[in-house]
Amino acid sequence: MIEYAVAVGSDRLAERLFGPGYEALADVPARRIGEVLTEFESDEARRVLSRVEVLLTGWGAPSLPASVLRHAPRLRRVIHAGGGAGYLFPDGPGDVAASDVGMANAIPVAELTLAMILLANKEAFRARDLLRERRAFIDREDEFPTAGNYGRTVGLVSASRIGRLVIDLLRPFPSLRVLVYDPFLTIDDAASLGVEKVELAELARRSDVVSLHAPVVPETVGMIDAGFLALMPHGATLINTARGVIVDAAALEKELVSGRINAILDVTDPEEPLPATSPLYDLPNVFLTPHIAGSMGTELRRMGDWVAADLAHYAQEVASGAND
Repeated sequence: MIEYAVAVGSDRLAERLFGPGYEALADVPARRIGEVLTEFESDEARRVLSRVEVLLTGWGAPSLPASVLRHAPRLRRVIHAGGGAGYLFPDGPGDVAASDVGMANAIPVAELTLAMILLANKEAFRARDLLRERRAFIDREDEFPTAGNYGRTVGLVSASRIGRLVIDLLRPFPSLRVLVYDPFLTIDDAASLGVEKVELAELARRSDVVSLHAPVVPETVGMIDAGFLALMPHGATLINTARGVIVDAAALEKELVSGRINAILDVTDPEEPLPATSPLYDLPNVFLTPHIAGSMGTELRRMGDWVAADLAHYAQEVASGAND
């Protein structure tokens, strides 16, 4: 039977991923050894590393440089509860295969994005604030003549894993036109997805809501700049559940302070939380959340279940190979 260990940032996170008593892993034909590893330097951690064939990692897991991997001669697989395990291997993975359950984490991001797109087009946040302020009858036809999700245009920046999930979730809303900017998306791919491929400037000009789903690479840092923001229609909404550095923070603040556009920001630059002096906290056209788009609460268990399924599949492969 293969042996595995869990390496995440805390015991609490491990329990939220796998349940009390690691119930998600109870039926997996593998043996867990040791307690949750939050470091790899102690004698106990090195003892565990020397035995394990699989490491289950997650947020807060210590990295696995060559100096650590040499203490793990039997390690063959890392299964990561997150999106991309590459950062764990600063010196490369060597003979260790790595996989992740990033798709499980993409699901709640896409779900939140869908909800915010629909609420933004309905001007729900302004409606809430207006009712709270007036505490009286609100004539919605007078106050919200352009609100609604019929005939609106949504622009997605990047057909990434999350971007494609958002496209899927938007399918039941045929009255919403979907534009996508992604230099790697072909015209044929866009057609198969049921979206229109456009350049970035056109997406800015035509979209009522722009949602960002690009990865952080040198080409995307600051890509949503003053020029892009200036092209967005008056009253349009920018949603960012990706990373704050994709947006020019100073340019965004200037536009938002002017009140010309709206923003729903789950991530910011500097990274959340913003400084307490930031004007964004008090702007009525800004909806801030503390990086909640990814897996949290009950959604962590989905990630743990997917990790458990991956481990079970690996254990079965090993067992099948041993029986051949």
